[in-house]
Amino acid sequence: MKNYSLIRSFITVGLMLLFLAPLAVQAQTVGPERVLIRNVVLFDPNGVAEDKIVNILLRENKLDVVTEDKISRAEADMVVNANKGILMGRLEIGEKPSFLIFNQDPRQNFDVMMDTFTYSVFAVDAGVVVKNRLFGVVEDEPEDEPRKAGWLAYTPPPLMMPLNYQDSSKWNRWETKAISGIFIAGLVLDRMHWLSQDDFSRMQVGDLNDFEGGEIRGLRVGVVGSLNFEKPWVYTIFGATNAFDKGFETEEQDKFTLFDWRLDIPFFRNSVMSLGKQKEPISGERVQSMLFNAMQERSAPADALLPSRNVGIVWNGKSPEKYSSWALGVFNDWFDADQDFDDSATQYIGRLTWAPLVTEDESNLLHLGIGYRYSDAKEGFRYLTEPEFNKSPVFVDTGFNTETGILPAEKLETYNAEFGWRRGPLWLSSEYTRVNIDNPALGNPSFDGYYVAANWVLTGEMRAYNVASGTFMGVPVSKSVYQNGKGAWELSFRYSDVDLTDGLVEGGDMQIASAGLDWWLTPFFGVMLDYRYIWNELGGVEGASSGLNGRIVLLLE
Repeated sequence: MKNYSLIRSFITVGLMLLFLAPLAVQAQTVGPERVLIRNVVLFDPNGVAEDKIVNILLRENKLDVVTEDKISRAEADMVVNANKGILMGRLEIGEKPSFLIFNQDPRQNFDVMMDTFTYSVFAVDAGVVVKNRLFGVVEDEPEDEPRKAGWLAYTPPPLMMPLNYQDSSKWNRWETKAISGIFIAGLVLDRMHWLSQDDFSRMQVGDLNDFEGGEIRGLRVGVVGSLNFEKPWVYTIFGATNAFDKGFETEEQDKFTLFDWRLDIPFFRNSVMSLGKQKEPISGERVQSMLFNAMQERSAPADALLPSRNVGIVWNGKSPEKYSSWALGVFNDWFDADQDFDDSATQYIGRLTWAPLVTEDESNLLHLGIGYRYSDAKEGFRYLTEPEFNKSPVFVDTGFNTETGILPAEKLETYNAEFGWRRGPLWLSSEYTRVNIDNPALGNPSFDGYYVAANWVLTGEMRAYNVASGTFMGVPVSKSVYQNGKGAWELSFRYSDVDLTDGLVEGGDMQIASAGLDWWLTPFFGVMLDYRYIWNELGGVEGASSGLNGRIVLLLE
């Protein structure tokens, strides 16, 4: 049985010895500006958290990154492999660290702390390497191949996956010869407060004070895993208390609803066939998880003009060498909507992404994407959205002044263009969407919208890029607060515009300027605050309003 009170004493003694190490041993002083130490074991002396295998980067004698993710050798002048050595010392991002790495576990062998000269294989004093008995990483070492972040299939699960989702020791993961999986859950809590509203806005949408207060934005539970064939099939099953994916799903659904159920089957040449209810492959903002997006909610044009989930088949593939991906899909929700197939609209979708600029360490990456969607419009059309606040009335709606809200059309064509540029902790993104309506009686109207966004991770972490789906991942956390770190802080800005007025349709025009601050205390616990100022034009009258939304995100680890 582990004695963690004794371990805390070990740490105290070890730190004292650490500062004396340069005097007690014949230190070999090495002074590269950037030092990368791979496969280091961190443990909690209190015995609460599990051991973590991390990679550590020192830059100019200061602790730059502590992460479970891969760090490219290009980031460092000196790279060593700790081979799961045990680290003892103090790690604070931005400070000059002092620590020892032992080749044996002091929790199992008391002699380790009594003879640091024998058992220590690496030592850092005030950011300077003073002892090194570790092997360097050679050029052709297999493990040095950069690990691509992302999920196994084109569309990731609707929640942020834990970094150790393949760790069979986790209580929420199981594995048999035939099937494996992991149980995931997430809770999103919101608190909405409207700051201002002028008289014109009040005439358009009513009194916004009626929509203040807290709500459960989302409660999602699900299972993801694999059927263990020679080439595993990946399954995803997720449900929620309500559907809360707006756009084409407008009615309230307070009951538990399955909104993701699909099977991803490996196909030929790095391609996958996905069957079931899933996201239509158009728009990076729609494809990637809500938690990975630039702000709390998706942009108004994406919410109004782009579909969410549908029942269908998607064939997708990737070319890792060319940093490109593609997807083709056919959808018809007759099964999920419980109606005749002939009465349900059919959609044909395609998306292509490419990263024409990628540096060797991937710190500088340019993303481009295009998408197309065709619908035979058997069910007509209606486009609407709230002002990027979930607890809010609809601000723009093509169904205004109609009996049912649904307008007829012969066909609908949707075009989407994507831009993304990531340079270290900076991420710039933008999308443009246009919908052409085939209905001469309405003047063949066209609706469009766009957004531009800028995100800066103040603590220096860099979002990963998923080549398979052409999307950006969430903000990683180099050092969680339970590791005495600061977590990850991100500052976000976005401007969006959606215009639903054209021809004989007057759905309104809305612009939104947003600012947000996110704090991920751990990879599974985040606190967010978003501010929005909204201009809404309807019937030639422009109203203005503003509000704040606070959010807490809790994910099952």
